[in-house]
Amino acid sequence: MSFKNISFILHKPQLSENIGACARAIKNFNFNKLLLINPKPIFPNDKILATSVGAKDIIKKTQVFSNIQDSIKKIDILIATSARFRNKNINHISILDLNKIDFSKKIGFLFGSEASGLSNNEVSYADYTLEIPSNKNFRSLNLSHSMIIIAQIVSGLISTKKNKFVKSKKIKNASKNDINNMLNLCIMNLEDRHFFHPPEKKPIMLENLRSIFYKLNLSEKETRILSSVFAGLTKKRLIDKT
Repeated sequence: MSFKNISFILHKPQLSENIGACARAIKNFNFNKLLLINPKPIFPNDKILATSVGAKDIIKKTQVFSNIQDSIKKIDILIATSARFRNKNINHISILDLNKIDFSKKIGFLFGSEASGLSNNEVSYADYTLEIPSNKNFRSLNLSHSMIIIAQIVSGLISTKKNKFVKSKKIKNASKNDINNMLNLCIMNLEDRHFFHPPEKKPIMLENLRSIFYKLNLSEKETRILSSVFAGLTKKRLIDKT
């Protein structure tokens, strides 16, 4: 288990001050990986550096991405933080259940923008959603406050937890990139067969499809098998056309 395995991901952060404060928050608890997706402010800027105080080193090595898919390619388990109820079949995890996570894997904690949080589309990339318990009549938490709560809890778990997982070393979990590649092949075949009909329902159909695959905890071998299945469907269609 390593602090280096943990990434904190900000999706479309709105305020420079929050980005800086988030960098400071994770450094307080020995983490050093901050990832940004489409930040609204120019990154980096003087305000971000000023509010990061002693965490300027975190800011300097922060990676910026244009979309979620690219940001999670090296993530094994993605946990989306959200205070909103979702009318979807999503794996929810509580703060107390974090001790069941295998922190020897590469874990990503995804945080939404200050203005709107995470949409269902963004949550569909996650293996779990996590809600920080708070006043039911006032659930809104500042972005950096949410992050420091998660960072403190995870730091304690990594420092004290023994790895109880005994899985064969021959079995390797699929990376997000493996799942993305398999999913893209599936989607390409479905589009070729005009599956996404009517067109206006395609976004929600993609959300549901992505959510299914991401929460299955597939192995590398299983993604290869599924990719072969999807590729085989393409070959059959080409033969049928001839």
